[in-house]
Amino acid sequence: MAVAFFALVVVLAAGFAFLNGFRDVSTAVALSVRTRALTPSVAVVLAAVFNFAGVLLSGGFALVFSQSWVVLPSGMNGLTMLAAGLCSAILWGIYAWWRGVPLSSTHALVGGLVGAGAASAVMGGSSVNGVDGILLAQVVLPLLLSPVIAFLGAYLLVWPVTWAARYTQPDVVHGRFRHAQSVSAAAVALGHGLQDGQRTVAVILLGAVAAGVSDSSDLPLWVILLTAVMLTAGTLCGGWRISYTLGYKLTRVDPMRGFIAQSLTSLMLFIGAIGLHLPLSTTHTVTSAVLGAGTNQNFSVTNRRMVLRILGFWVATPIVTAAAAFVLGLALSPLSH
Repeated sequence: MAVAFFALVVVLAAGFAFLNGFRDVSTAVALSVRTRALTPSVAVVLAAVFNFAGVLLSGGFALVFSQSWVVLPSGMNGLTMLAAGLCSAILWGIYAWWRGVPLSSTHALVGGLVGAGAASAVMGGSSVNGVDGILLAQVVLPLLLSPVIAFLGAYLLVWPVTWAARYTQPDVVHGRFRHAQSVSAAAVALGHGLQDGQRTVAVILLGAVAAGVSDSSDLPLWVILLTAVMLTAGTLCGGWRISYTLGYKLTRVDPMRGFIAQSLTSLMLFIGAIGLHLPLSTTHTVTSAVLGAGTNQNFSVTNRRMVLRILGFWVATPIVTAAAAFVLGLALSPLSH
C-alpha cells in the first residue's frame, strides 16, 4: 500500500514540477521578451535549457535541503501529508496562473504541508516535525525579506548604472543592455532550476523515505532526471499569462532596468541555493526586482492596483493552501490508519 501511494506522490510531484516550469518560465524571460532582447520562441528554449541544467546541478543541494527542511512521519501518514500538500499547491498554482498573478510555488507547497500536518494531528496521527521552524525559515522570512531586498537592491542599482551611461546615446545603451539581457535571462533560468529543482527532488526524497524505499542519504538518479524533464517540459509549453503581467501590467521597464532586475534576481537565487541552502522564490524575487527597477524613474509608471493584487495573492498563498490541504488531509486520513 505504501509503495503504491508513493507512486501517486511521484506523479503529483511530477505534475507540480511541470506546473512550476509552465508558470515560472515567464518570470525568467518576461523582461527579455518585453524589451525585445529575445523573441518568445528563443526565450523559451533558452529558459528550458538552463532550467534543465539548474536541476541537474541542484542534486547535492536537494539532498541537504530534504534532510534539513522538514521531517515527515514514516509510512502512510507521511505519504498522505505529501499528497494533500502537493494537491493544494497544484490547485492554487493553476488558479493563480489563470488569474495571471505570479506567486511562489514554494510557499504554496510549505503551506500545504503545514495544513496536511495539522489535519493529521487532529485525526490523532503524527504531525510534521519542526512546523514552527519551517514556518519561520521557509515562509515568514523569505516572504518578508527577499522581496524587500530585491526591491531595494534594484531600486538603488538604477542610479549608478544610469550615471555610468549618462554620456552614451539612448539607442546605444538600449542595444547593449538588450544583448546583456540574453545572459541575465539565462542566469535567472539557471537559478530557477537550482532553486525549484531542489524542492521537487526533496519532496520525492521525503516520500521515498516515508515509504521505506530509500534512506535520507541516498539520491537516486531517476529523481533528478524526472524533475529536470518535467520542469523543462513545463517550460517549453510556456504559460504567458504571467509574462504579460510582469512585462506590461506592473511597471514600465527598459532594457537597462530589465538587465538590473534579472541580474539581481539571479545573484540572490544563486546565493540562496548554493551559499545559504535557503529556498527563495524566483517569482517573488524577480517581481520585486522588476518593481524596484521600474519605480526608480522620473515619472509614475507603477500600476498600484496590480501591485496590491499581487501582494494579496502572496499573503493568501500559505493560508489558502494550508486550509485546502487540511481538508484534503482529513479526507485522506483513513488511509493512514
